[in-house]
Amino acid sequence: MAKFELKLPKMGESVDEATLTAWLVDIGDSVEMDDGVLEVSTDKVDTELPSDVTGILIEKLFEVDAIIKVGQTIAIIETADDDLPLNKENDTPKEVIIPPPSTIKSIEETITKLEEIKQPIVSLGESERFYSPLVRSIAQKENISSSVLDTIIGTGKDQRLTKNDILAYLENRDSGVSKQAEVITKSQEQTNTIEETVVSETPIQTAQADEVIPMDRMGKLIAEHMVNSIQTSAHVQSFIEIDVTKIVNWRNRVKDQFLQQKGEKLTFTPIFIHAIAQCIKEYPMVNVSVDGTNIIKKKAINIGMAAALPNGNLIVPVIKDADELSLVAMAKTVNSLAAKARNGKLSPDDIQGGTYTVTNVGSFGSITGTPIINQPQVAILALGAIRKMPAVIETSEGDFIGIRHKMIVAHSYDHRVVNGALGGQFILRLKEILENFDSNQTI
Repeated sequence: MAKFELKLPKMGESVDEATLTAWLVDIGDSVEMDDGVLEVSTDKVDTELPSDVTGILIEKLFEVDAIIKVGQTIAIIETADDDLPLNKENDTPKEVIIPPPSTIKSIEETITKLEEIKQPIVSLGESERFYSPLVRSIAQKENISSSVLDTIIGTGKDQRLTKNDILAYLENRDSGVSKQAEVITKSQEQTNTIEETVVSETPIQTAQADEVIPMDRMGKLIAEHMVNSIQTSAHVQSFIEIDVTKIVNWRNRVKDQFLQQKGEKLTFTPIFIHAIAQCIKEYPMVNVSVDGTNIIKKKAINIGMAAALPNGNLIVPVIKDADELSLVAMAKTVNSLAAKARNGKLSPDDIQGGTYTVTNVGSFGSITGTPIINQPQVAILALGAIRKMPAVIETSEGDFIGIRHKMIVAHSYDHRVVNGALGGQFILRLKEILENFDSNQTI
C-alpha cells in the first residue's frame, strides 16, 4: 500500500489560495481517479477538486471554511500502488540523527514557549458551540469574545458559523447596521478606530421595512476587484458607431444552415470576437499589462468574454489563442464556454490567462456602457445593442435615407499605457472590418 498527497493545484492567474467549501467524501470512502473529493472556492471560480489516483481517503488535513495555499496537502489517499511515493522527499531514505538530551530539552522548552505565544487573546474554550479554525482565527484577530460569537447566527450545516457569517457580522458591526454591535466592548471599539478612520463611509440608515441582504462571497470579491481596478488604472473611453447591416443579413440567411451542418447556434458574439482578435493582432499594444514602470507585451491573444451567471454575478471565461480560430471554431468555443458558465461547470483553466476582455452590454438592451478594465489587463470593449436606425446612404446617384442596423461600441482603456490615439484607432479598425464583412462568404 502507498499513500498519495492530494495537493491544491494552481487555480488561476494571481490566485494563490482557496477556501475549502465542502468535503464530498468521508474518511474511509473509496475514490476513483478523477472523482471529486472536495469543493474549493476562489475569487474567480468555485470548483470540485478531483483525485489523481484510485484509493481510499484516510486523512483530511483541513476543515470546511479553511484557507488553503496553492501546493499545500489537503488530504491523504491510500492506494494499492506500492510504487507510488508519498512525496519526492520520501524517495530517498534519510539517516535519522538523534540529538543529545540537552538539545532535546532546549527544543522542548522553545516549543512550549511558542505554543503559549500562539494562544488566542480571546478564549473560545468556554463555548460549547463548534467553531472552525478559520472562524477562531478571525475572532482572535478581531478581538471577538466567545459570548459575542455565540450570538451570531450561523448559516452553515447544523447552524455552524461560517467565514461569511463572521465577515458579515464584522461589516455590520463597523457600519452600525446590526443590533449585535450594541454588545461590543469599549476596547473593541478602540481596536476598530484606525480602520474606521481610514475607510470613511456615511452610515446607512435603515427603516423597519427595509431588507438587509448580505452580499454573497463572489459578489464581495467582484466589488473589491472593480474598486481596485478604478484605483489602479486611469480609465478613458472612446466610442464609435458601426453599421453591421451586412452581418445581420448574412447571419439571418445562414444561421439555420449553420446549426444543421455544424451543430451549433450562430450568434453575433463569435462574429464580433473573431474581428476583435484580428484588431488586437494589428494593434498589439492594447494586449499588454503594466508591471510597475514596465510594460508586459503579451504574445498570446486570449480574449475573455464576460458572462452573466443565473445569480446575477459575472464571470469571464477565456477564449485561448483567439486569433488562430476560424469563425466556426470561434462559434463552438463561445457556445461551449457560455454553456459551462450557465451550468457552473467552468474549470480554473477556463477563466485564467485572459489578455483582453469583451462584454456584451447589448444583450440586456443597453445602447452602450463604460466597462471597468479587468485587471491586470489594460483594455475592455463593450458591445452595445444592435438597433434599426435611419441613416444617410451614399451612392453614385446621390444620398438617400435608409434603414440600417447599427451598434455603438465603447472602448475603455488604461491611459497610463494606451493613449487616445491608440484607443481610438483600435475601434476605428474594428469598424472597418465589420462594415466590410464579406456577406457572400459560405460557412
